[in-house]
Amino acid sequence: MIESPWVLWLLAWAGSGVLLALLWLDQRRRSDATLVDVGWTLALGGSAVFYAIAGDGHAWSRGLAGVLGGVWCVRLSWHLLRDRVLPGKGEDSRYAYLRSHWGDRQHAKFFWFYQAQALAAAALSYPYLVIARTQSSPTDAAVLPFAAAGVALFILAMANESLADHQLARFRANPANKGKTCRAGWWRYSRHPNYFFEWLVWIALGVAATPGPGGWWAWGAPAAMLLLVTKISGIPWAEQQSLRSRGDDYRRYQRETSAFVPWFSRAEAG
Repeated sequence: MIESPWVLWLLAWAGSGVLLALLWLDQRRRSDATLVDVGWTLALGGSAVFYAIAGDGHAWSRGLAGVLGGVWCVRLSWHLLRDRVLPGKGEDSRYAYLRSHWGDRQHAKFFWFYQAQALAAAALSYPYLVIARTQSSPTDAAVLPFAAAGVALFILAMANESLADHQLARFRANPANKGKTCRAGWWRYSRHPNYFFEWLVWIALGVAATPGPGGWWAWGAPAAMLLLVTKISGIPWAEQQSLRSRGDDYRRYQRETSAFVPWFSRAEAG
């Protein structure tokens, strides 16, 4: 067992850096950076499992961190592989744009981009570190309410994120829907329900980590995730791509549908 949280965290960061460096070499060989999203997911989930193995918390707490991180990692990694990598669609448009924009500097720029992903994975793994270092069992009275609420919200968020992904995939699989905007299921109430439920996953981790050592700092992870998906790399880029590919249909969807938190359609309300 490793008692120092800093040593645990630095080792997780180092492992993430090595993994992303290997994937950087792969993208340099193939001129395709699409796997970086899978790499980021594996780095973060792998950090959670590492904390569960090497942490000094109660066995039940370490097991909780490992199970939550492992389940999250497997589900999202498989979804990303199936949706973006395995179909052989070519490089994701986000990374194709960066490759074109960076030109001759692309290899160096992509290296630091990949290492930024490794740092982000290490930073966002903090709730798992706190859970794995919790000395009390999740069944203890001081921990049980937080552990139970966190696990319940985690299951609810994961189930609905999977459902939203399935609804979108089924819509896209119908050739008649080409060029149209999905309004099925959760997509009727939010333009990005997958991002919303992913954010709820991090809320769940914050709840579960709260009674642990430094647990209140774990709430920085859902705050950072909210900033990432709503302002930086998630919704803004997805909206730009949708406007380019679906035009006026998507503009109407924007006017009628909540961007993030599921809510009733403005058209229906009117």
